[in-house]
Amino acid sequence: MTRVWEVTLGDPTLVRRAREVTEKAADAAGLDRARAGDAALVATELATNAVKYGGGGRFVAEVCRDGWGNASALQILLLDHGPGIPDVRRAMADGYSTGGSLGSGLGACARASDHFEVDSVRGRGTLALARIAATEHRHLFTAPATTGGLHLALGERPESGDGLAFRSGSGHRTVILADGLGHGAPAAVAAETAADVVRRQAGEAPETLIRLLHTELRPTRGAAVALVDVDESAHRLTFCGIGNVGARLYDGHRWESLLSRPGIVGAFGLRTPTPAVREWRPGSMLVLYTDGLPSRWSPDGIEHLAEKDAALVAARVFRDAGSAARPLRDDTAVAVVVHTERPHKERE
Repeated sequence: MTRVWEVTLGDPTLVRRAREVTEKAADAAGLDRARAGDAALVATELATNAVKYGGGGRFVAEVCRDGWGNASALQILLLDHGPGIPDVRRAMADGYSTGGSLGSGLGACARASDHFEVDSVRGRGTLALARIAATEHRHLFTAPATTGGLHLALGERPESGDGLAFRSGSGHRTVILADGLGHGAPAAVAAETAADVVRRQAGEAPETLIRLLHTELRPTRGAAVALVDVDESAHRLTFCGIGNVGARLYDGHRWESLLSRPGIVGAFGLRTPTPAVREWRPGSMLVLYTDGLPSRWSPDGIEHLAEKDAALVAARVFRDAGSAARPLRDDTAVAVVVHTERPHKERE
């Protein structure tokens, strides 16, 4: 199941709570004592900064996988709607502080993490991502992820009914975002069942996987599913969707909504959808999202983040689609897929 450790940081007393849930998440990710200590340091620094400078924020920890599905790491995301950081590069340097401290917080986070990124926009808020792996797997998590996401559970429950899985193999990248019917543990079982199928069968055509999922999910509540196959050598993306998992594709020039067929995977009478095939070239970006995200969110501007970590982009989508005061209506997940060939020019 997709286990989520989330803390809403409303006051300084909750910094300790962020550290405590990180220790639990680190154990689930298989981190040893030293790496768990690094994770606790990162959690404490990010949570403290959010409370002190960002007016509070949302702290989310979960276990993520590398692109080949061979190893796991701890992923920490911090989202706030605060005033933003005027100069992120300066803030990452030791000795920079606006609050009278030693000014080593973000720099220390970067050194303790295998991958660390900060995205900040004046007047809109700050996002911070840290990824921390077991010692033997650190080399697998140093680069910005080209597929990644963010899960949030309704009411800060321990498990999300949404599930993201991806795996590379045979020259293809297979991605699924599944939304189990309802929420809570039964929905999480359905989503995780779907994710397991993709991890085992990566490389199969999306329409083939949909038919397999339909059989595998029958003992569960069923799920809405978006399935993607990326073949970068052929410059091709193939999409199949059933139910209310949304998909927005940027083709280098404009955004397009990819349409899903109504239904529930695992329910009787399901018809396999006709795949949508689109070009996939450097600069392309795909955003998948479940129905916990506001329906009228706009992807405009997200394409300019194509050089950033995919999970950080997903966090930007989630944060900018709502507000600090907006409660979740359901389990929510956002997944982002970007081309493995990254742009090399300055971005905002």
